[in-house]
Order: sequence, then C-alpha cells, then structure tokens
Amino acid sequence: MPQHAQNTRVCRDCDGFATVAITTGTRHADGSRATLRVACPSCKGTGDTAPAALTQIGR
Repeated sequence: MPQHAQNTRVCRDCDGFATVAITTGTRHADGSRATLRVACPSCKGTGDTAPAALTQIGR
C-alpha cells in the first residue's frame, strides 16, 4: 500500500528555511567570513506555523 506524506504546516514566509546566514563582506583575522544569523520573524525560527485554533487573537 502507498505511504501518504504528512500534511505539515510550513511557514508561508520562509518555506521552512527558518534561519539563514548572511555574509557581511568582512573577514575575521583567521580568514573566515563574518556572518550574521537571522531567524524568520513570522515563525521565530521554527520553520512551521501553529494551527489557527491555537493562535491568540486580539489582546
């Protein structure tokens, strides 16, 4: 019998790639590149979204 894939809730803003490394263009003393790690502000770095019933609405 065929296996069905789970229906996961992937963040619509980052498509599941929640954290990225951005190079600044500068290098450290040892020659490696200086990078910044940035997390998706929508899912806060998790890569998935909460179901609509669990999100807080209003205040």
